[in-house]
Amino acid sequence: MGMSSNPSYPTGTLINGKWRGNRYVVERMLGRGANGTVYLVQREGRRERYALKIGYDTLELQSEINVLTSLQSRRKRNEHRARRENPLSSYFLEADDFANGDNVPFYVMRYVEGKPLHHFLSKNGPDWLGLVGLGLLDKLRTLHECGFVFGDLKPENVMVSKYGEVELIDFGGTSPIGRSVKQFTEWHDRGFWNAGSRTSDEGYDLFAFAVLCLRLLNEEGLKKAALQLPQTRSVDELFKLARNLPDKKLSSWICLALKGGFSGSADATELWRNHIYNSRRKRPDSMDTPRWLKNAFGVSLFVLAFTIYWVFRF
Repeated sequence: MGMSSNPSYPTGTLINGKWRGNRYVVERMLGRGANGTVYLVQREGRRERYALKIGYDTLELQSEINVLTSLQSRRKRNEHRARRENPLSSYFLEADDFANGDNVPFYVMRYVEGKPLHHFLSKNGPDWLGLVGLGLLDKLRTLHECGFVFGDLKPENVMVSKYGEVELIDFGGTSPIGRSVKQFTEWHDRGFWNAGSRTSDEGYDLFAFAVLCLRLLNEEGLKKAALQLPQTRSVDELFKLARNLPDKKLSSWICLALKGGFSGSADATELWRNHIYNSRRKRPDSMDTPRWLKNAFGVSLFVLAFTIYWVFRF
């Protein structure tokens, strides 16, 4: 088991792969987690940018790679059936050691450009929850079908593009189904609310997703509920928050997830699609028309009317 000293690498650092020989230039740090640091990098001689994770523990990093390669294999099978292949859709590119004298392990994956979920909804409004929620549930369903549970589901680990496309990031907390959850955030943890075990199952992620919705829609209420003593803290507090939501379909979905009422993530995704997404659908083509375009249209109408007036007058 190899351990790194958890150094920070500044912009311009050249990361040389010891075994594969590829070279990556660091642009900036993207984030630091419990088991590694992620950098935005550019492969030397190429235009594409990637996310490169330098790990603190070789075995921990390898478990993440196993998850990413499983997801990649499944995506390739789906793309092959659809007769379309997109090389930029790859989750995982390569793994190697940083030949800097310490043989620090790293792997390279696709860079997901966008905003964290809570920042995206804060800017674009809660109406987008139907779309991004469906995308997130679909990602969880695919992960579950590969035999894994994400575990540490929180807004910071969900990236959303400007068009509402969703990707999970930071697979460090992912665990095989049936094992103990490796990493969690208290608010999103089933055990924290005395609502079940910390065993990795599909219901664990669905519970975390339900709390995620409550956090996005009523963070102050969730924070207040979480301040109770552990012996008095109960999932009933979450039910109260859910039932106070104005959207009763969303409220019912959240309550069902909190009490483990779904047979699995496929069932949960389908119900979300039919009862929440379809009722609050908001796609990019339904976004408000930019003010400059409205003004330009108004000027065009004025010019047209003025031209017609002069043509008929003379």
